[in-house]
Amino acid sequence: MTAELPFLPFSRPTIDEETIAAVGEVLRSGWITTGPKNQAFEAQLSEYFGGRPVRTFNSGTCTMEIALRIAGIGPGDEVITTPISWVATANVIIECGATPVFADIDERTRNIDLDKLEAAITPRTKAIIPVYLSGLPVDMDRLYAIAAKYKLRVVEDAAQAIGSQWKGKRIGSFGDFVSFSFQANKNITTAEGGCLVLNNLEEARLAEKYRLQGVTRSGMDGIDVDVLGGKYNMSDMMAAIGLGQMKRLAEFTAHRAKVAEHYFKCFGPDFEARTGAQLPIQAFGTSNWHLFQIILPDRGPGTRAEFMTRMQKEFNIGTGYHYAPIHLFTMYRERGFKDGQFPVAEKIGRLTVTLPMFNTMTSADVERVVAAVNGILAK
Repeated sequence: MTAELPFLPFSRPTIDEETIAAVGEVLRSGWITTGPKNQAFEAQLSEYFGGRPVRTFNSGTCTMEIALRIAGIGPGDEVITTPISWVATANVIIECGATPVFADIDERTRNIDLDKLEAAITPRTKAIIPVYLSGLPVDMDRLYAIAAKYKLRVVEDAAQAIGSQWKGKRIGSFGDFVSFSFQANKNITTAEGGCLVLNNLEEARLAEKYRLQGVTRSGMDGIDVDVLGGKYNMSDMMAAIGLGQMKRLAEFTAHRAKVAEHYFKCFGPDFEARTGAQLPIQAFGTSNWHLFQIILPDRGPGTRAEFMTRMQKEFNIGTGYHYAPIHLFTMYRERGFKDGQFPVAEKIGRLTVTLPMFNTMTSADVERVVAAVNGILAK
C-alpha cells in the first residue's frame, strides 16, 4: 500500500498560475532587479502591518543583522537569544561583533523561557532576539516589559510567524524591529527573501543604506556612502511572487489552522499518555501553524533518525527537524558552550520531529501521517 502512495513532503510551496504569469511579465519588462514591484510589495506589507515602515531584503537573515546594526549593537555588547532556532539567529550577533548569550527554552511552548532570559541579562546586554518557533509567539506583554525594564532593543525573529497574532494584533504591527522570512518553506514565499518592519522613516532610510552598499542618491547624479552596507536587495521577480502570495495569506493561514485542528482530532486526547510523545500546545488564534511538531519519547541514541527513516521508507512520508541546538555546533563549542548548559533545549533539539504541514495539505494527508506515526510509536 505504501509503495502505491505518492511521496508526502513535510513542506511544499503554493505558487498559482497568476503569480507565475506575473513573474513572466517582470522578465519581459526588462526591469528584473529592485524596482516598481518591490515598491508595491513594500507598500502592501506596510499596509498589512498597520502602516509601519517595511523594507524588503534578499533573506530573512540579513534583516536581523541590519536591525542589530541600526540599534548600534557591536563589539562589547551581548545579545540574548534561544538555542533552538536556525543558526542564523545567533550568527548575526557574531557578524555584528557582539557576543551571543543563550537562555534555555520552555518545554511546552519550545520558545525561549522569559524567566531564564531575564536571569541572563547583564550590564553588557543590549538586545534580545526572541524566536517564534513554528509561528507561536512568546508572551509579548512580558517580553516588552522586560525590554523596557532593562532598556533593551528587541529584534523579533518572526521568520516563521507571518499571520500569527498576539491578543488580536498581528505580529509585526507592534513592537520594535520585526524580521520575517519568505524562504521557500514559509507560509508565504518569494523563493528566498524577507522583510524588516521598522519603527520610523529614519530607521527605514538607514536600512536602505545597509541594504545596498551604504549608498545614498540625490538629484540626477548625486551619490554618497557614509555607512558600510552590503548587497541585500530583493529582485522584482521575487517581489512579484510576494505580491501574489499576499493575496492568499488569509486563506493559507485559515487552512493551516484547519489542518492543525485535524491533527489534534486524529491523534486524540490520549495520544501523549498512550505513546509518551508530546504534541504542540493548541494555540489557535495565536499561531499561524507554520510547523506541526511532535516530541518523540526518548528511546536512546538514534531515536529520531530511526523514526524519520521509517516514516520515509515504510510510509513514503517526509519529515524534518527544527532545530538542532545552536550552542552544540562546533563553532559555538569553540566559543565556550558545552553539553548540559541548556538541558531543555538539548532534549527538545534531539527529539523534535516536524510532520507535514503546508497550504494544500488535505484531511486525508493528515490521517495518513497520523496512522504512520501511531504505527511506528506503537512498536
